[in-house]
Amino acid sequence: MKSQVKIVPGEYSIGVIGLGYVGLPLVLRFARKNFNVIGFDTDKSKVELLNKGKSYISHIPDKDIQGVKHNFIATVDTTKLSQPDAIIICVPTPLDAHREPDLTYIKNTAIEISKHLRKSQLISLESTTYPGTTREILVPELEKTGMKVGKDFFVVFSPEREAPGNKQFPAERVPKIVGGMTKECLKLGKMLYEQVFEKVVPVSSVEIAESAKLLENIYRSVNIALVNEMKVLFDRMGINIWEVIEAAKTKPFGYHAFYPGPGLGGHCIPIDPFYLTWKAREYDLHTRFVELAGEINSYMPYYVVEKLVDALNRQGKSIYKSKILVVGIAYKKDIDDARESPGIKIMKILEEKNVKKVDYYDPYIPQLIKSRQVSHPIFSIKFNKKTISGYDAAIIVTDHSSIDYKLLQSACGLIVDTRNVYKKHYKNVVKA
Repeated sequence: MKSQVKIVPGEYSIGVIGLGYVGLPLVLRFARKNFNVIGFDTDKSKVELLNKGKSYISHIPDKDIQGVKHNFIATVDTTKLSQPDAIIICVPTPLDAHREPDLTYIKNTAIEISKHLRKSQLISLESTTYPGTTREILVPELEKTGMKVGKDFFVVFSPEREAPGNKQFPAERVPKIVGGMTKECLKLGKMLYEQVFEKVVPVSSVEIAESAKLLENIYRSVNIALVNEMKVLFDRMGINIWEVIEAAKTKPFGYHAFYPGPGLGGHCIPIDPFYLTWKAREYDLHTRFVELAGEINSYMPYYVVEKLVDALNRQGKSIYKSKILVVGIAYKKDIDDARESPGIKIMKILEEKNVKKVDYYDPYIPQLIKSRQVSHPIFSIKFNKKTISGYDAAIIVTDHSSIDYKLLQSACGLIVDTRNVYKKHYKNVVKA
C-alpha cells in the first residue's frame, strides 16, 4: 500500500520529542518553514519558558523562539502525540553505570507513541544508537498496536548532526542521512527532511543510517586519541605538539588536523563508540581499535592532573594543600553544554585527591545542576583579579572566546593550559 501523504507547509504538522540541543533547533527549522509544530518534553520548566518565548540554550536567542510563536507550542502532554502527522524523536541515549547502552528514553518514548499512534503517521528516530535499534526496539513496540510498519504507519532513522556553536556549517547545510524501514517509509522520510535541509542522502536501510552516525563519531574519537597519544609522547621529548600539527597540516592532501585536549566531552564522541563495541559482542567480535581509543581519551583528564601535580611540586607546593580553579566547564568552546565534560571529570579527580578546594569558572554555565555527573549543585565563581589570585593554580579546560586570559595569566601563579591558549612562553604557564 502506497501512502498518499503530501508534506505541505501549513497543512502537515510536526511533533518533536525532546527539546534539547537537537530537538529545539529542529523545531525552529520546521516552524520557520510554516509547519505547525508541537514540541514535547518531560521538563515542565523548559516547556513553560518556551511558551513564554524564552530560550534556555545560549546560542539560540529568545527572538528565535518568539519568531515562531504563531505556529509552535511546547507541552508535557503526551496525549497530543496523536495530532502531528510526523513525530521526530530526539531523546538522550546515554551509557549506564557499566558503560552499556541505556535505551530507556527510546523505549519509554516508543511506548508513549504507541498509545496514541494513528494511521499514516511518520515516525523518525534521530537519537544516536547501535545498528538494529530502530528495527528491534522501536518498530516492535509500535506494531503492538496491531498496525504494520510501511502499511499503516511509517518509520525512518535519520541521525542528528547538530554541532552547537559551529557557525561555519549551519545545520540546514549539513546533508541529512535518511534510512527507511520500507521504500515507502524512505520516500516519506526524504520528503519530510527536504523541507528543511538543503540536501537529503537516502540510504538503503535504517541500519546503514544508524551505522553511518557511529562511524562519523568513531572516526573522530580514534583520531583524537591518536593526537592525544602523540601529545603525551612529544611532551616527554620536549616537542611542542601544537607546532607539529601546524606544520603537518600544511600538506594539502592525505592529512586532516585533529587537536589534543583534556579529554572528550559532549553527547556523542565519548558515548557513541561504546554503542558499537557493545553490539559487536553479539557477533563475537572485540573492537580493539575503538576500545583502545576510548582508553586513551579517558586517560587524558588524569594526565592533566598529573601535569598539575608536577608543576605544583616544582613550586614547592602540595596538591593536597592547594586551591584549584577549573576554567571552562562546557565540553566545547563558546556553548553552554556540560554533558560528559572533561572539566567535571578533572574536578572529581582533584576532589578524590583531597585538594583543599576546587572551583570552576564558566561564563556560559553559571551553575552545574545535580545530575548523573554532578552529585550536588555547584556554582561558577566570579571572575576578577581578587578571586583568581586566591587559587594556587588554574586549569584551562575550555577556551571560551570571552574569557580574559591576560587577566588570568597575570593574577594566577600557575596555569595548566590544555588548549594552547597561550602561544607565547610564560613562566607560570604549563602546557598539558
